Amino acid sequence: MTTQKFIPRQSEQYLAELIPHSPVVLIHGPRQSGKTTLAKLIGDRLGYSYYTFDNSKTLTAVQSDPTGFMNALPNRVILDEIQLVPELFRLLKLSVDRQRRNGQFILTGSTNVLYLPGLMDALTGRMLIVRLHPLSQVEIEQTKSVPFLERLFTGDFRMSQFEPLGSNLADRIVAGGYPPALAIPVDSIRSSWYNSYVVSLVQNDISGQLKVHSPESIPSLLTVAASLSAQLFNVSAIAARLQMNRNTVRHYLAILERQFLIKRLPPWYSNRMKRMTKTPKIHIGDTGLACSLLNVDANDLLNDRSLLGQLVESFVFQELRRQVSSSGKPYKFYHFRDRDGIEADMIIELGGSKLAAIEIKAGASIISSDFKVLRKIKAAHEDRFTFGALLYDGELCASFGNGMFAVPIRMLWETDSKP
Repeated sequence: MTTQKFIPRQSEQYLAELIPHSPVVLIHGPRQSGKTTLAKLIGDRLGYSYYTFDNSKTLTAVQSDPTGFMNALPNRVILDEIQLVPELFRLLKLSVDRQRRNGQFILTGSTNVLYLPGLMDALTGRMLIVRLHPLSQVEIEQTKSVPFLERLFTGDFRMSQFEPLGSNLADRIVAGGYPPALAIPVDSIRSSWYNSYVVSLVQNDISGQLKVHSPESIPSLLTVAASLSAQLFNVSAIAARLQMNRNTVRHYLAILERQFLIKRLPPWYSNRMKRMTKTPKIHIGDTGLACSLLNVDANDLLNDRSLLGQLVESFVFQELRRQVSSSGKPYKFYHFRDRDGIEADMIIELGGSKLAAIEIKAGASIISSDFKVLRKIKAAHEDRFTFGALLYDGELCASFGNGMFAVPIRMLWETDSKP
């Protein structure tokens, strides 16, 4: 059996900082992303007791007598997979209001808290939230670099050279970021892990809890979503491919997003620019999962430049989200596209007053005209626009003038250039 090496998480310090300032801290993210490991790491250090509702005996005890269970809990408690026990939501509120003590509960959940209105309603003003993603490349490599978006918003890019990733970029995309998958050195076995992961999610979380009518269609839908990653979100096209009702497809896609398996990237709106599309993009939650669903390996990606381009874009998008999830800074991600097909892969807003833009290329060479759209956005928003970056798999980090930079993809997690 493969031994899973512990990889320190960037969210560890952030979580530790939040606990003394709130009665409840919730860690939510996809199954197998490391929530339990992180909660127990902090909990063991601070003297928390641990209960998981993935344990059938514990779950049965709670469902039989939720009030008795809550009354018997010690002072500091980790409650793992809280979405399984909605019976406790109101009782958590009562316990918090009765004791009024920070650091009382650490909760984990594999369903997006925004889709759990009972929990949100009960703990409004009483809970802080940590979003835990699969591992970022910064965490995998254990680099100490300044977060990329901090550098982007300050233009902190010096002329330097880096080793292009080449085929290693495809390897990273195929591997993904789930800790148990990364512990498996054999590609085919890792792919089997991802396949089993989807089956388990459908059987236990989606079919068992959400009462979908056709759970057997979920893997096919997720596979189609993977094939459309980094493209415009078109429910009608997806429904036609699967010969499913559009409303059913829309409902099931919402379930997949609720379980952190896909992410809709909203369109950016500006009243200074015309004819902008209102359609979101769809991104797969993890590129390793996408490659397993699509049955492609690194060599397949290198031979399919179109799919490689899509997954490089999703890889970069997810890497940036993973890096900033514990920053505490109000970054918001969008995409830009007008009705003439002119687009920028990412628009990032910081606090409503600052703006940056990113374009992503899978290739190793760029020219000045590749910055055309970024320059157009900057010209319309001189008062807010900070810097633009074109990420590519080349070796040179260089300025293209007027706040525009060509940046090797490797710089998402590395700052040291090659000698």
